[in-house]
Amino acid sequence: MSKKIVKIDTDEPDSFPRIKSYSVSEILAAGGAEAFATKLGKTSQNLIARLKELPKEAFLTEEEAEIALEMLRKSK
Repeated sequence: MSKKIVKIDTDEPDSFPRIKSYSVSEILAAGGAEAFATKLGKTSQNLIARLKELPKEAFLTEEEAEIALEMLRKSK
C-alpha cells in the first residue's frame, strides 16, 4: 500500500470555530458558575431574553423530555 502526502490549505477557515472550554477548577476558582459567567460578560438576564426569542418548537415537550431522560438513564 502506498502512502500519499495530503496538503492541507491553512488559508481556509475551520469548519468549526475553536471554542474555548474551561475546567471545573477554573470555574470554581472564579467563584462558581454565576461569577464565572459574569467575568465572561454573560448575564442571566441576557440568557433569559435570548431564550424568550426562540420559537416554541425549539423546546422539548414534557413527553419528549421524559423520553430523553429515560434514554439517558438507560444509557448509564
